[in-house]
Amino acid sequence: MPEHAQILKSDLKPLWILQGLLLTALLVSSTACLSYAEQIKDVLADDQRELIRTLLYVVSIITFPITNFIRYIQLRLNQTMPFSESDTRSVAKKRYELTVTVSMLLIMTVGVYGVLMFIWGDKQNTLFIFTGLSALGLYLYRPKLPEYEALNEALVSRAEANH
Repeated sequence: MPEHAQILKSDLKPLWILQGLLLTALLVSSTACLSYAEQIKDVLADDQRELIRTLLYVVSIITFPITNFIRYIQLRLNQTMPFSESDTRSVAKKRYELTVTVSMLLIMTVGVYGVLMFIWGDKQNTLFIFTGLSALGLYLYRPKLPEYEALNEALVSRAEANH
């Protein structure tokens, strides 16, 4: 791997750490739910819980394409927004970190829905489904070196065109 690619790859390290922390949070929250089920459950009426669960499934299903769309827009804006700093790599790094962080936090809400439904009296399978969807989303919206390289190259090209 060329030295420039190694440098860009090292820029992504904080994002990989964030992803690891979010995956750990999913694991810890699921384990806590299962370990302390009797103490934390506050059972809602079945019909009320089923309605909320259905709505949260719909919101979860919609969250994936919306997150993808927001990420796409952010990536395009990252390449086209003006900047005054001379260090294009630091601009690219800040912008990409924001993009990936927003994507991962949006998708983490799906895992929170599982915890809420479990607390409100749903079974383990609902917790596992929402947690699994959230983990899948964290994989889909992970930091990607090709995206970051493209952003960095676009900013370098814009900086060269302006000078």
